[in-house]
Amino acid sequence: MLPLVIITGLLAFASSRPCDTDGSNTELLLTLNKNLLRSLESREGLPNPSVHLALRLSHHHNQAKEADHLNKLKNELHDDIQTSLTNSQAVTGIMALYGLALKSSCYDLNTISFTVNDKNETLLTHLKRQMEQEKDHITFSHRPLTNYYQYSLGVLALCVSGIRVNNHVSLKLIKAAENEHFKHGETESIDTYAMAGMALQCVKDSAHNAAQLNLALNKIKQKLLASRRSDGHIGNEFSTGLAVQALLAMGTEVGECAASMEAMRTATRSNTYHNPMAISQTLPALQRKTYVSVKTLDCLNEDDTLVLEPVDPVVVSPSETRVNVTVEVVTASGAAAAYSVNVPTGSSLLEALELLERKNVGFTFQKESSLWGPFLSAVNGEQARQSDRRYWHLSSDGTALSEGVGDFKINAAQKITIKNTSY
Repeated sequence: MLPLVIITGLLAFASSRPCDTDGSNTELLLTLNKNLLRSLESREGLPNPSVHLALRLSHHHNQAKEADHLNKLKNELHDDIQTSLTNSQAVTGIMALYGLALKSSCYDLNTISFTVNDKNETLLTHLKRQMEQEKDHITFSHRPLTNYYQYSLGVLALCVSGIRVNNHVSLKLIKAAENEHFKHGETESIDTYAMAGMALQCVKDSAHNAAQLNLALNKIKQKLLASRRSDGHIGNEFSTGLAVQALLAMGTEVGECAASMEAMRTATRSNTYHNPMAISQTLPALQRKTYVSVKTLDCLNEDDTLVLEPVDPVVVSPSETRVNVTVEVVTASGAAAAYSVNVPTGSSLLEALELLERKNVGFTFQKESSLWGPFLSAVNGEQARQSDRRYWHLSSDGTALSEGVGDFKINAAQKITIKNTSY
């Protein structure tokens, strides 16, 4: 018998009321699809495999642009992963996403290879080796080499590519779900629960420990449904897409007019999902697709009607209104330092930090790129490295930010805290 919270959640997710009588939802999805496609033209950094995956899972396609992006992935992203492998860096998550992106274009993964120590092996062989290293690290250190989100991506990528996942590898993920180890710092990671749910659902048919796996899947469903807010979002606005994908993959009925679907549509209308990575996780869910769907894509008789209309460049004049921002930096030892800077209303946090640095008051920072955009790697000369399981936690007036430094906008006076945090 399913726990009551799941049954209640199922009823809440199913809805029969009409919510698209004028076709507005269809138009909204098309706009979101075009925004994601347009991001290929203005991207910074490496091509994003998550964006490619969402474009391929969509109902509508621009075959020429998708083919061009696939070639960029096979060259630019491939070379970056090769460099990381050569330097013995863990690449589980990005290699898994790369594999999923290639598979979504029905590309033969056996023709993609990397060379390490003069030995040339396929992407899938390297990914299996990465997963063995992750599994062994859990055995000896009680946590993956990277994190359980990347671990789940690795399991999912192998599974949808038709590779039988080592039962010991999947068992580590099952145990982590059972023991509620999916956390980022002290906070439960809804993204990780969602990705683990899709990964375990994918391996379900070939798993030896079906009873234990089903218990883990039920635990994940319960966690996701219990994390649904009153406005319909699961966790926060940026985790709802993956959470809905996971629930769909696990067989939960998520009605077209369900609260979480409506919440994502409302957020889309308010331009919450302007980051391409956020769109790439939300668009499949709104189209009732999941990353597990990649397993059955055949790339035959596909649509090719998605056309981008010319867009006039938008010139944004700096705001004449300025607000005061206090920036508090808390080091790993707990020592704190505070700074103050006036910034134009509407500035990104990154722009505010750049203004503060130019004041020459002792504040400095360094940033690195990621699929989600820039993130802080060092502040005032102190680094927060993933290899040390540390990061710079950002909060505004005590509330953790759900967006990165490049996306969070400052529209009022506030105190930003940047804290070197372990996870």
